[in-house]
Amino acid sequence: MNQTERRIGLVQMRCTSDTEQNLQSAIDDIREAAAQGAQIICLPELFRSLYFCQSEDHRMFDLAEEIPGPSTEAISKVAKELKVAVIASLFERRTAGLYHNTTVVIDTDGSIAGMYRKMHIPDDPLFYEKFYFTPGDLGFKSIPCQYGKLGVLICWDQWYPEAARLTALTGAQILFYPTAIGWHPSEKAEFGKAQHESWELIQRSHAVANGCFVISVNRTGHEGDEDGGIDFWGQSFACGPDGQVIYRASATDTEVHVVTINLQQMDVTRTHWPFLRDRRIDAYSGISKRFLDGES
Repeated sequence: MNQTERRIGLVQMRCTSDTEQNLQSAIDDIREAAAQGAQIICLPELFRSLYFCQSEDHRMFDLAEEIPGPSTEAISKVAKELKVAVIASLFERRTAGLYHNTTVVIDTDGSIAGMYRKMHIPDDPLFYEKFYFTPGDLGFKSIPCQYGKLGVLICWDQWYPEAARLTALTGAQILFYPTAIGWHPSEKAEFGKAQHESWELIQRSHAVANGCFVISVNRTGHEGDEDGGIDFWGQSFACGPDGQVIYRASATDTEVHVVTINLQQMDVTRTHWPFLRDRRIDAYSGISKRFLDGES
């Protein structure tokens, strides 16, 4: 492997109601990815539990933990042992009454290289995240680790070009999106194909627009009521700076898969498609407004 190559592990999980089992499954998957040669390993969003945001239930706050805390301690130990970097999405208890959807980057020495708090918080049927999470206050940034500068965003963030752009502008070479997204079973037949294709397409467009790699890691399996709930659609994927899919996981199976990327491809892509060079930064002041209301 040359100096610009990186091996990225995608861990697509099926989560259960047993939080300790989920943590152990994640650790087992980290070990499997490392055995396949992974250097950076990404877990799905909120992997320690079922996706609890399907309802507004105060009891679910008991799932939250401090950072550093039990999950980071366990993952840091295995990251240091295997000399891998791990991207882990957690339900953070910052203090009494203040909670975040937070992802940490744990470096190869077991230290916390940095963390990101989810900025865009959805409030849709069965995705009642505003009940639980305070919007992030750490901004969009890249997190340096042993294997490069990583940009970390979370699920609903993946729909926003602004989030990807601002993260890329901090020097992020790879955008990681830990994710928990799926279909409402009653809508799947009519809208499922379009919903999934839109989800993948918008993220691939971030790769093209910013000339960087994108890694999106989802969970799979049905969670919730038999007659409702969410069918998480899996299909975790990796794509290059040209937007081409390098790997796409199954819609239904748990998977640990390692892809090899070459960071040199960023320079090749950006010099052929010089979008960053040709940006009109003098003309974008309106982007900070909610709506321009017909202003010229």
